[in-house]
Amino acid sequence: MHAIRKLRESGHATVADYEKLLAPNVVFHSPVLIRTAEGRAVVAKIFATSTTLREGAYTGEWKLDDRRTLLRWKGIIQGHELESFDLIEENDEGLIVDRTIAFRPMPAAKLFRDAMRAAMGSAIPDDFWEYSN
Repeated sequence: MHAIRKLRESGHATVADYEKLLAPNVVFHSPVLIRTAEGRAVVAKIFATSTTLREGAYTGEWKLDDRRTLLRWKGIIQGHELESFDLIEENDEGLIVDRTIAFRPMPAAKLFRDAMRAAMGSAIPDDFWEYSN
């Protein structure tokens, strides 16, 4: 079982717990953000916060090669079904260096985005959430 999955399924993952799994230069790509989040502290906070806003469980895990794992998650946000796919890449030390996530369906992903934005507050600047046209 991948460490992210194990931690999430433990039911009490903290920011500090996530930090232990992440490389200092970790990057996170998410459809709810318009820019890539970078760095252990902010990415750990994103991961820990996201687990408090939705309920569900991992339904699949595939080890693609020595460094990459694909996870499938299904759950509920505000009474609506939400599904995600995670592609996780690790370095030689087993620390996560890159995580890319996809959500569906779009209306539930929007609910999740709005909940994340409210929960993260000033930890993620406005220019990560909205284009500055």
